[in-house]
Amino acid sequence: MAVSSNSTRMISIRLPFGAIRFKRRYMPLVRAGGLLLGTAVFVAVWQLVVVLGNYPSFILPSPGDVWAEIVRTVPTPVFWGHIAATSAAVLGGLVAGTLLAVLAGYVLAKSPIINFVLSPLIVASQAIPIVAVAPLLAIWFGYGLTPKIVTSFLIVFFPILISVAAGLRSIEPNLIDLMRSLQANRRQMFLKLEVPAALPMILSGLKVGATLSVIGAIVGEFVNSDQGLGFLIKQGNGEYNTARTFVALIALSLMALAMYGGVALLERKWLAWKK
Repeated sequence: MAVSSNSTRMISIRLPFGAIRFKRRYMPLVRAGGLLLGTAVFVAVWQLVVVLGNYPSFILPSPGDVWAEIVRTVPTPVFWGHIAATSAAVLGGLVAGTLLAVLAGYVLAKSPIINFVLSPLIVASQAIPIVAVAPLLAIWFGYGLTPKIVTSFLIVFFPILISVAAGLRSIEPNLIDLMRSLQANRRQMFLKLEVPAALPMILSGLKVGATLSVIGAIVGEFVNSDQGLGFLIKQGNGEYNTARTFVALIALSLMALAMYGGVALLERKWLAWKK
């Protein structure tokens, strides 16, 4: 009975570690397999819809048409010029929006008066469609990179601002009292308490902002650009080259995934202490 009891105890201890080891080793393969399977099913359904509906390529291109356009378009320097133009607008808007949103969110969280005055204006500004603002930005800033960065900035700013302010307000008062009892100065309060406490919500807002920055840049390119993936979509639609439009949409999706993945990696690194 003792041997059986010990064996049972050892099994109950070792099984979780085996499960953890299995998860670490094979979960990436399972996820990759699931992604490939999902993609294959999507492409098969897409092809089936095209065949059964007998759609011409300018309405709904087949996966083969899109692949042929990828092979024809992606290797060209012109395509990568469009990628570079959109990337510059996306990164510029995201960086500017993040920096100013963090600053503004900190001020709103720390000053009830400023929060009372500005919060209604900030919320009301979100009711204005960015598509309606983009032509005005072209008039004010001209036709170039600047209005696209501003468009991306405007769509990124609000979610990060809200995340920063909410993260700072979520700090428990007893933690603040503890830091004060330890005679922490303002700098120590900021670095040792406020930043770690708010960082999870800031990064959550940054994930949203990273994907929204792509949308903002594309809206700007629709209105006032002769370069970028947004322009490529507009050009494809104008020429009834729907396959080219699909190529640009795929590139945009991959760009948004890369932005989101980059923030997720930062989150995993910076928030490792929470695990």
